[in-house]
Amino acid sequence: MNIKAMLGVAAFAASTVFATGAMAQVKPDILVKQRQSAMVLQGKYFGPLAGMASGKVPYNAAVAARNAGYLDALSKMAWDGFDASTSGEKTRALPEVYSDAAKFKETADRFQAEAGKLLAAAKDGNEANVKAAIGDVGKTCGSCHDNFRQKQ
Repeated sequence: MNIKAMLGVAAFAASTVFATGAMAQVKPDILVKQRQSAMVLQGKYFGPLAGMASGKVPYNAAVAARNAGYLDALSKMAWDGFDASTSGEKTRALPEVYSDAAKFKETADRFQAEAGKLLAAAKDGNEANVKAAIGDVGKTCGSCHDNFRQKQ
């Protein structure tokens, strides 16, 4: 390996170590803001889907597919923001998020799986299947809110 290649590898390794260390040092309040932002966006893209499923909004296959795609991506984003370092932050997360982390993770995993099923149904385009998948996503959202989020 020539010197330029070795320097390139060393620079990459150093930047990876720095980036990994920097991520590990994210302040708890920033983690909370990041997870809350992801969840606000989940609500933004799920709201019209829920309206379609309930018949309050006319079904639109293109919007359903777009929103399902966004929701699938967003369903993976919030969870690393529930680091134990955030347990003392002022949020609506119940202590059970941290004391029953296995159940919380199971609920998050189920939400991600249902969002993936919704995306698959939306790509298939069968309105009845999409609406059923929207209902399943909604149930997982409700389950998490019932068990891990303070009521307003």
